[in-house]
Amino acid sequence: MNRREFLITTSAAAIVPRITLAATRAELIAQPISAQILPEGEPATPMLGFNGSTPGPVVRARQGEVFDVRFLNQIGEGSAVHWHGLRSDNAMDGVPGLTQDVVEAGSEFAYRFRAPDAGTFWYHSHNRSWEQVAKGLYGPLIVDEPTPPDVDHDLIVMIDDWRMTEAGTLAEGFENMHDQAHQGRLGNFARALVEPQVTVRRGDRVRLRLINVATDRIFPVEIEGIDGKIVALDGMPLSDPHELSDFILAPAQRVDIIADVATSDQVAFVFPTRDGPYLLGEVPVAGENTERQPSVVRALPANETAQPDMGNAIPLTLTMQGGAMSRRMMQGMAGGGIWAFNGQSGLTDTPFHLFERGQTARIRLVNDTSFAHGIHLHGHHFFEVEADGDLGALRDTTLVDAGETRDIVCVFDNPGRWLLHCHMLGHQAAGMKTWVEVV
Repeated sequence: MNRREFLITTSAAAIVPRITLAATRAELIAQPISAQILPEGEPATPMLGFNGSTPGPVVRARQGEVFDVRFLNQIGEGSAVHWHGLRSDNAMDGVPGLTQDVVEAGSEFAYRFRAPDAGTFWYHSHNRSWEQVAKGLYGPLIVDEPTPPDVDHDLIVMIDDWRMTEAGTLAEGFENMHDQAHQGRLGNFARALVEPQVTVRRGDRVRLRLINVATDRIFPVEIEGIDGKIVALDGMPLSDPHELSDFILAPAQRVDIIADVATSDQVAFVFPTRDGPYLLGEVPVAGENTERQPSVVRALPANETAQPDMGNAIPLTLTMQGGAMSRRMMQGMAGGGIWAFNGQSGLTDTPFHLFERGQTARIRLVNDTSFAHGIHLHGHHFFEVEADGDLGALRDTTLVDAGETRDIVCVFDNPGRWLLHCHMLGHQAAGMKTWVEVV
């Protein structure tokens, strides 16, 4: 991506919806849409979306409430909706072939489940996700705390990239083997989409909910114009908020920040690259909040999670294999999977492991490939084990760099069949997925 291609997108017309749906009774209609990704005056882009827009509407509930969402599929092919990061009932997880049948074109499906955790989540297609998500089938999913933190603005920031043609259409080749064997489908346009679109004041306290919705791109992010702390990762509050600094968002990861606006110009979301910084998006600043007094950013209330039984933790190893510059690549070119876990490409008839409900596992993630992978576990959160052996943050997606080994610890207490896969969706499409069962 060159500088012009990045910066031109920040001046494009808004494509973020202003609609919020109460999850207690909501309707999501997947359908073909037209979105103005390029600047005004350039052609609109045929895409897919929910309820006429991409991203889809904000689906929102309060912690403990029940999501009651009617999904209608009008895209002309099978689809389904996955509620990313929510510890939902297994039958509502939205994975065709594992938790439900595909929702055929013209059909509908009723999703109903409780919101056990407050936090920032999102929803997206989980059928041919490497294509349907790239075409725009996703949206924000927010579960509010019973008593939300005192902020002046609660802003959702969804970061995405698109591979565009000069004619303003999405480039074809969603199953391009070269992309799948390398970093995945990387776009040539990128933006930070802010919802709702507002102007803030200097001195305002804001909550920023950042979500990487890109199919494959890892985004390093810098935020200019605020002073604050990171208060949650992947929807789970940090017991001790982290100092705000540059951070990395793998596909599907989220970061919650509570901060004070410290500029009179703009709050800017910047993507640092080898060619220099590129502005992804901004929130304009005008005026000053003279009523709010500076105060400490405090931790959000913790979600209720089971504590791991480290003394009886089951030791497991999940090794990532394949991709370009590997032996398995030749198998992929011959019709097999390009990527694999523990020598197996794609889903098998038996799970990676069968857990009794409540068992703890310590899983060693070994990246024996030349590329980074964002490993996502459905239906659960897990602790990342830090270098000193202590348990770190709770996450549902962890980024494992090429050649890196990382341990995670998970209490498998949500019964059902749960997908475990790389959330670089091109890697998932080419075989990097497995599943676990909890009984």
